[in-house]
Amino acid sequence: MKHIRITVRPNPEHAPEFLAHLLNPSAVSEARAIDWNRGDSELSTHLYGIDGDAATFVRLARETSGIESVSRSDTDGSVSYALIELRDAEVPIFGGSARAIDRTGLVVRRPLVYRDGRIHGHIVGDPETLQATLDQLPDSITVDIDAIQQYPSAEVNPVQSLSERQREAVETALDMGYYETPREATQDAVAAELGCAANTASEHLRKAEAKLVRAGVDVFNSSL
Repeated sequence: MKHIRITVRPNPEHAPEFLAHLLNPSAVSEARAIDWNRGDSELSTHLYGIDGDAATFVRLARETSGIESVSRSDTDGSVSYALIELRDAEVPIFGGSARAIDRTGLVVRRPLVYRDGRIHGHIVGDPETLQATLDQLPDSITVDIDAIQQYPSAEVNPVQSLSERQREAVETALDMGYYETPREATQDAVAAELGCAANTASEHLRKAEAKLVRAGVDVFNSSL
């Protein structure tokens, strides 16, 4: 079983305007296809988080043939959320991709990240099955395989990089409220719960935190 990192490059000339809008860095800093559902044989529902001009996305989606409904929810921050329902057959870039990817042997991990004209994603499954899938994608989509790793890996699950004692230290500190603001437990209290000296607990936590932060930064950079 493999973890496969991919970059998707839709052809803007063949993409519906609302999708091209998500890929326009001057309008949208980043968007995420947070989740989707194909419970109906004809209709699919997609949830997007949009950091940027969400109003234009909603307007363009409503003007697109095949879009059944669009709803938008704003927040106090820069990110808005949009839920769209569409007919796959009438929006080929969605329907063709769904037919190719929704097959036994592959799992597309959520979310998909839209940034700088590209879509970044992760798939778990067999590389040969993925290649056969890519061969069936519409001509309007180009997919690059950026990396293939064993699953699970530290990139997929950063906890895999921790030693048993480091994992125990972090879990204990988390349960005791060490990472709350304000802190509900001291380092000495965590050490007492672990049955070790305070400086030993500090070393376990420091090394574990460094690994987790580094893994998080690596995952972020891998989708740039």
